[in-house]
Amino acid sequence: MTSTDTQAVDDANRAYYEAMERGDFEELTSLWLAPEDVAYAEDADPDDAEDTSISCVHPGWPALTGRGEVLRSYALIMANTEYIQFFLTDVRISVVADTALVTCTENILSGGPAPEDGDELGPLVGQRVVATNVFRRTREGWKLWSHHASPVLADADDESDTADDAGIADLPDNTEDDGPLA
Repeated sequence: MTSTDTQAVDDANRAYYEAMERGDFEELTSLWLAPEDVAYAEDADPDDAEDTSISCVHPGWPALTGRGEVLRSYALIMANTEYIQFFLTDVRISVVADTALVTCTENILSGGPAPEDGDELGPLVGQRVVATNVFRRTREGWKLWSHHASPVLADADDESDTADDAGIADLPDNTEDDGPLA
């Protein structure tokens, strides 16, 4: 893994969130892996390329698989969201060969439709979501292969209580914080 790879993956990850914020469906579509992105040769048939099925799990949604299902979900989200902004924290990037893993916390601010009698946005709502984004290297750069996001149901202060309640508080902690993976 080079710092150039890490920076390119970070750029691709940010482009994904920026396309969502702008509601730019065409840009968002171009950021997802497609069969032609991993064809073995320039003249290869995309149908003969290795598996490029993309997948996505939005918070509270079932798993979506395949380009049609995944992109339809984004079209629905964009059509029903007047305003959305992502503040990414805890971003960790790991690159191994032609695959990259990004984990982050999405601190989301979104607004619903404006009231019928006004021009301003509906009420703004904040949400915190943890996400895993998997990218594949292609001739055109890094493309999103999978996105999985889950809501954070407890504040960081509540985590120790949750672990105690689940009976896992006494398990050994074999992890060490080595800082960012990038």
